[in-house]
Amino acid sequence: MKISILLPYKEDYSPKYSGAVSIHVSNLLKFSKFKSTTFIYGNTKGNNYLTKNFYNIKVKKNIFSSNNKKYLKRFVDINKNKNIDLIEIHNRPSYFKAIKENLNSKIIIYFHNDPLTLSGSKKKVDRLNLIKNCDYIFFNSNWTKNKFFTNINEQNYLSKFGICFQSTKKLKVNLSSKQKLITFVGKLNESKGYDVFGKAILKILDEFPEWKSTVIGDEPREKHIFNHKNLKILNFQENNAVLNTLKGSSIFVACSKWEEPFGRSSLEACSAGCATIITNRGGLPETTKHPIILHKLDPKTLYSSIKKLIIKPNFRKKIQKLNYKSFFLSHEYVSSIIDKARSNLFSEILHKSFNFNKNSKLKIIHITNFNHRYFGRLQYNTGIRINNGLIREGHNVLNISDRDIISYSRSFNDPSGENYLNKLVSNTIENFKPDLLILGHADRVDPQSLLDAKNKYSNLKISQWFLDPLSRQGPDFLKNKSRVLNKSNFCDATFITTSPDALDFKIKNSFFIPNPCDRALDHLENFRQNKIYDIFYAISHGVHRGKLRTGKIDERENFITKLKSLSNGVKFDIYGMFGREPIWGDNFLSNLSNSNMAINLSRGKPTKYYSSDRIAQLVGNGLLTFIDERAKYSDFFENDEMIFYKDVFDLSEKIKRYKKDKKLGFRIAKKGHSKYHKYFNCSLVSKYIIERTFGSNSKFYWDR
Repeated sequence: MKISILLPYKEDYSPKYSGAVSIHVSNLLKFSKFKSTTFIYGNTKGNNYLTKNFYNIKVKKNIFSSNNKKYLKRFVDINKNKNIDLIEIHNRPSYFKAIKENLNSKIIIYFHNDPLTLSGSKKKVDRLNLIKNCDYIFFNSNWTKNKFFTNINEQNYLSKFGICFQSTKKLKVNLSSKQKLITFVGKLNESKGYDVFGKAILKILDEFPEWKSTVIGDEPREKHIFNHKNLKILNFQENNAVLNTLKGSSIFVACSKWEEPFGRSSLEACSAGCATIITNRGGLPETTKHPIILHKLDPKTLYSSIKKLIIKPNFRKKIQKLNYKSFFLSHEYVSSIIDKARSNLFSEILHKSFNFNKNSKLKIIHITNFNHRYFGRLQYNTGIRINNGLIREGHNVLNISDRDIISYSRSFNDPSGENYLNKLVSNTIENFKPDLLILGHADRVDPQSLLDAKNKYSNLKISQWFLDPLSRQGPDFLKNKSRVLNKSNFCDATFITTSPDALDFKIKNSFFIPNPCDRALDHLENFRQNKIYDIFYAISHGVHRGKLRTGKIDERENFITKLKSLSNGVKFDIYGMFGREPIWGDNFLSNLSNSNMAINLSRGKPTKYYSSDRIAQLVGNGLLTFIDERAKYSDFFENDEMIFYKDVFDLSEKIKRYKKDKKLGFRIAKKGHSKYHKYFNCSLVSKYIIERTFGSNSKFYWDR
């Protein structure tokens, strides 16, 4: 990965005059795994730089043109033909537009100051534009982040930003040998509270003559004169000199009046084991877990806080120890946060190809209707079975129940709930970084979001499964055809419960899958003993209502009516017709357990391999199952495993035969049950979905 880091114009990158941003960048670079391919660009006087990989952009000053614009243009020109993978802009959101328009690179922006004060992020529209078009945004504190998201809901963009605190090294300090020294570091102006510090420290040094104070900093624009024999005022010092002073200091004061975005000096003081006094302004409280916070910023309050630390040495030492032990913002730690974000943005570069083998353990997002909103009534659906199979194969599976989500998230601004769903899907892909995305009847997922994911993560595989009938002679043909084709061009494979060669249209890279059984759900063994009823049959129109649709009759009711008239003496247990309500959930399984045999009769004209998912529940629970021979299940099952019939008359005769010869029926049911669980189980079906999606050959016997 090739990275170009752009500093603000005039951000000095020399050891002597380096600013907070330069120190931050140079220190973290030393611990980055990308340091050998990272270059830093800035504008610095002299030829002595903090690191070797620095490019000094010289700008000829001209009062008639913007030096900032010339600096930015020069950076763009230098990088135009270098095929830079990632550009990182520090504290200058105004640079973003020109870089985005002229360089084909991913972009990270770092905010080190209040975004509402920086050109390019002051307005809400500017910040929304950055969120939309920038690949990632880092903030140096939660306070800075909160400023950026003023009047913007940050929950909508969780995957687009992170906190990258400033860092320092943990100094080797002997806390017991600390000097009686009070230190102040920063600009010597009122914004930093130097006027308050000066008045308080003079009183402290008069009262406690054994104590001394060191001030490091300058400010040519303001003059605050404080003189004392125990007060040493130094000018601007190199960072290493500051750290050496802090190593010997017992007390550090950062009494800023302004909203400091973070507070590097107070962080460094904690890494040196100082008892640290701060104001509750900006990001200062985020620099240490054990600060002394001034409840009021005036000389009297600051004097009292310092005096308490002096006259109570045990309390002072306790705070010093707590600060030193709790320090964690090391260069190594913060650098790893940045490298992780970089790696996530470039997972497709760092991992050009996913080395799939049949034993690979994958990260999978499975999007289908898990029916949470129906309180377990629809717990036996195929989505749950496939999901169980994926988990049993050892994969890391993250579920998204699409229809539950849109049902729960409808609002005035999003009446269908689809906007929220698609935002959730996109953000989940970005955060979870799946190897495989599986869709099951996920009609509300926008195909464009799939295309965006494919473009962003070139190693991502996408597949879909579809259970509804697809034959022209079946119900809802045009609707179902449109649904399955809607996303097929974005999928690496499509899996259907109809033989693809039985369709009069083509689905790209399509494969047949059987309706899977699941030993956890289909655990009955009805063949073990005689039951109350001979024949079980149930249909389930009105699934989501949970009740029969009034006035709705389909051709199956006519078929069953005819069958009953031909089958005198046969005891039928029928649901979903003749005014008898459908049954669901545990009630379905309980009633299923009362029959010896079952009819697998689907809507529409029988089509090669198509069956509703009911077949898995019937055969999988050990009922002797009858199916129309035109469905071609004889390709999978023998006559001593499943019963195939020609028409209603043939079916009636065979039902009466096995009612009479129950032992034979039980033997056939047992063999069918055994084969279905062996070859049509959810683990094999899920494994087949994965292998075919990744282009791997499969030896499963239904793959014909």
